[in-house]
Amino acid sequence: MAIITLTTDFGEKDHFAGAVKGAIYSELPDVKIVDISHSISPFNIPEAAYIIKNAYSSFPKGTIHIIGIDSEMNVENKHLAIKLDDHFFICANNGIMSMICAEIAPEKIVEINIHDRIETSFPALDVFVKVACHIARGGTLEVIGKIIQAIKPIKNIIPFVNEEQNQIVGSVIYIDNYGNVISNIKKSFFEKTQKGRAFEISARNYKFKKIYSKYSDIVNFDIPKEKRNDEGKSLVVFNSSNHLEIAIYKSNSETSGSASTLMGLDLMDSISVNFITE
Repeated sequence: MAIITLTTDFGEKDHFAGAVKGAIYSELPDVKIVDISHSISPFNIPEAAYIIKNAYSSFPKGTIHIIGIDSEMNVENKHLAIKLDDHFFICANNGIMSMICAEIAPEKIVEINIHDRIETSFPALDVFVKVACHIARGGTLEVIGKIIQAIKPIKNIIPFVNEEQNQIVGSVIYIDNYGNVISNIKKSFFEKTQKGRAFEISARNYKFKKIYSKYSDIVNFDIPKEKRNDEGKSLVVFNSSNHLEIAIYKSNSETSGSASTLMGLDLMDSISVNFITE
């Protein structure tokens, strides 16, 4: 039985997500539909790319992923169907897949060309659903598009290293539900540049000289619980996706504050790492 996932910036208020699900069930009543997220910030390609990259591999091989972000077709925003890592992705060619394709080469990319048979102002419903159901029935990509060799790159997914190799300049690509600030600096990239050197991480006026393995490492469990004052402390970790993350321990954006709200960090703000040579 096929699985089709949905990742969009439709939100929960409007009819869009429900209409897409209804159209899929109308074609494939026995399909399984899984919502990855409908709460992507509107048109936020780096945010959507981060979520898709870290969610898709938990699904079985052969899963079909519809990505409804900035999907209105025009001459600069064509539609794609991609086979990658034995999964299928249907989205606009707006850079959203380049974060994944930077690490795993696509097996096949086609530019969807069935639009002459479909009149639409809602491509996620009218085009992406048709393509997903075609694939779910065992159809090949060549039937719904022409093979191409490259996709549009996304800007700012790779951090910058200066000529002296003593500084990484990254940027905030995602702010999670806890207000934790996630950068585009991956652990492997950090360690490759670090070469064992001491470092200082800077974000606005905040400085960090230590990276924890997990959030609770900031807690001193030798101190009685009633005497601890750990909640609200700031820290840096490599998160479960191996991205450098600035966090507040047990933060809450709506009450006590978070890394984003307390430090004034927002999407695309700079995070730098300076390496210190003794």
